[in-house]
Amino acid sequence: VQLQASGGGLVQAGGSLRLSCAASGRTFSTYTMGWFRQAAGNEREFVAAINWSTGNTYYANSVKGRFTVSRGNAKSAVFLQMNSLKPEDTAVYYCAADHLSRIVTTMAVADYDYWGQGTLVTVSS
Repeated sequence: VQLQASGGGLVQAGGSLRLSCAASGRTFSTYTMGWFRQAAGNEREFVAAINWSTGNTYYANSVKGRFTVSRGNAKSAVFLQMNSLKPEDTAVYYCAADHLSRIVTTMAVADYDYWGQGTLVTVSS
């Protein structure tokens, strides 16, 4: 499975960005797509996830109500719409895929098997 994240950039606080993650390869073997972020000096953290089949979504409390994760058709793309951006949202954003079908969607970095290269989001104050 190959993942390619894009859409990052520089935006002022209160603005919006839409990230995309293009998925290719054996995507049929994946069940959940996640978005994570890593700010300078910090550990990578969960942002949002979506189940390919059910469309159920999950969010970190810090982004709930501001970010929306969605999926395209045929397990080929996932998106992260980010509104009302804050300077603390500044980070490299990664998309990732979990190949296990879990009863409860995981938010743990270690549970995701495939990762994209990351796209930088910078929010200025």
